[in-house]
Amino acid sequence: IARTAQAPESWYLALLGFAEHFRTSSPPKIRLCVHCLQAVFQFKPPQRVEARTHLQLGSVLYHHTKNSELARSHLEKAWFISQQIPQFEDVKFEAASLLSELYCQQNLVDSAKPLLRKAIQISQQTPYWHCRLLFQLAQLHTLEKDLVSACDLLGVGAEYARVVGSEYTRCCNLDLLLMERKLGEVHPLLTLCGTIVENWQGNPIQKESLRVFFLVLQVTHYLDAGQVKSVKPCLKQLQQCIQTISTLHDDEILPSNPADLFHWLPKEHMCVLVYLVSPISSSFTGCLRTDSAIDTLLDSSPILSTFQVILLEHIIMCRLVTGHKATALQEISQVCQLCQQSPRLFTNHAAQLHTLLGLYCISVNCMDNAEAQFTAALRLTTHQELWAFIVTNLASVYIREGNRHQELYSLLERINPDHNFPVSSHCLRAAAFYIRGLLSFFQGRYNEAKRFLRETLKMSNAEDLNRLTACSLVLLGHIFYVLGNHRESNNMVVPAMQLASKIPDMSVQLWSSALLKDLNKALGNTIDAHEAAQMHQNFSQQLLQDHIAACSLPEHNLISWTDGPPPGQFQAQNGPTSSLASLL
Repeated sequence: IARTAQAPESWYLALLGFAEHFRTSSPPKIRLCVHCLQAVFQFKPPQRVEARTHLQLGSVLYHHTKNSELARSHLEKAWFISQQIPQFEDVKFEAASLLSELYCQQNLVDSAKPLLRKAIQISQQTPYWHCRLLFQLAQLHTLEKDLVSACDLLGVGAEYARVVGSEYTRCCNLDLLLMERKLGEVHPLLTLCGTIVENWQGNPIQKESLRVFFLVLQVTHYLDAGQVKSVKPCLKQLQQCIQTISTLHDDEILPSNPADLFHWLPKEHMCVLVYLVSPISSSFTGCLRTDSAIDTLLDSSPILSTFQVILLEHIIMCRLVTGHKATALQEISQVCQLCQQSPRLFTNHAAQLHTLLGLYCISVNCMDNAEAQFTAALRLTTHQELWAFIVTNLASVYIREGNRHQELYSLLERINPDHNFPVSSHCLRAAAFYIRGLLSFFQGRYNEAKRFLRETLKMSNAEDLNRLTACSLVLLGHIFYVLGNHRESNNMVVPAMQLASKIPDMSVQLWSSALLKDLNKALGNTIDAHEAAQMHQNFSQQLLQDHIAACSLPEHNLISWTDGPPPGQFQAQNGPTSSLASLL
């Protein structure tokens, strides 16, 4: 009788050993791993073994295959059975956590929320899982833009962590609250979190990961606020932290408090995240770097796919500025492909995709398409900063078209930088002043234009917004040239050209070289005028070749896509479909 009772356990251990061997093989043999785990059910195992096997099968299928329906079925069984077994927390709550993640990936949010709420309710005596599940539900509310509920849950998590004596997890929750607060309310919380991080004594790798978490949120806070100069010291500390954390071993002594086992991100993903925020910060200052950042994001995990899309979005904007439209268009297509693979990724980035296409349309002078893309993006976003960015660019489209006065004034009323500007972003407010200056210039109201542009210069210089500075300088130079003040015009255009070369911004260099040619001709500087004319010719040729290459790509058809999921196939173009007149 004893031998019969032990048989299922030995069979289970043997099958489990085989399954793990196949899972960790190089390359993994997932089909054989699944077969071994499924064979466990042939022995009619006890409930504990049955629930754990369903969890293992669900996890393997979820992480290593595309069979999400079968993964879901196993995870649902693991969750159902484990609830009937006392003292079975790990299986119970891991099943709940993984199942709710899978529901979200399938856009079944209404199934995920009650599941997480029930798991939170019954996990109060299990600090690690209680904190993790609270965080997961808060994250879900954030994805749905329900920031009030997210903040409430993070507050509950912070208070629970304080009660169970986990300053580490308390700080994780407080740090996350930073993301949901209005910019004006963030500073007291930043100070509190900074104090907790510095005073916390514990596991070295946890302390450094907490510091990375805090600094990443500081960096993103300053970038959201458009305060690029303030980012630099935080970014430097962040890069030092990640160097420190990469030298520490994961096998440091585990914390004694279970609530301290909460990890916000694996060490490898932290390194990628820090790598991600650096080029994003650079794109704000105008020192554009697009090197091989993408090469580090080859893992297929959902969070790294999100990182990859965010990085591509910033690189695409850099490409458009530096005169690499064809490459930018191919990378927009790459973002489309990534979003096709994940409905949730597309839901979260559809507005950004249409915004990028709108910027591309401006760069190839397809103004009707640019308007349609920005209108689609506005329809899809509730994010205030993105909304203001889109409206600012749409206003520039209306200014270029010259006959959209009613729509233009309606937009400008909503982004008036002199009063009631809708967002706290320093960068976007400076851009709104520039748009006002541009409109006043086209309307021949030069004194008003100078006032707006000087305001832009003051704000952009304060935070190292190099591209806005270059654009404002060259436009001021143009105004002074029109007014006949050649010396003052030259004082503006020369530094604009230097700054544009440093970025490098092809359009501003084209504009500056044209002005320098006319200025030097007017001043009688024949040699300088000839040199400027040669520069202008070179920039024109580069932009023309890139323009033809971009418009000839099959992906150029994306400019007509304004609704639904992105198209999967593209037909080749016969040639450029847009005018080069305003470009050259």
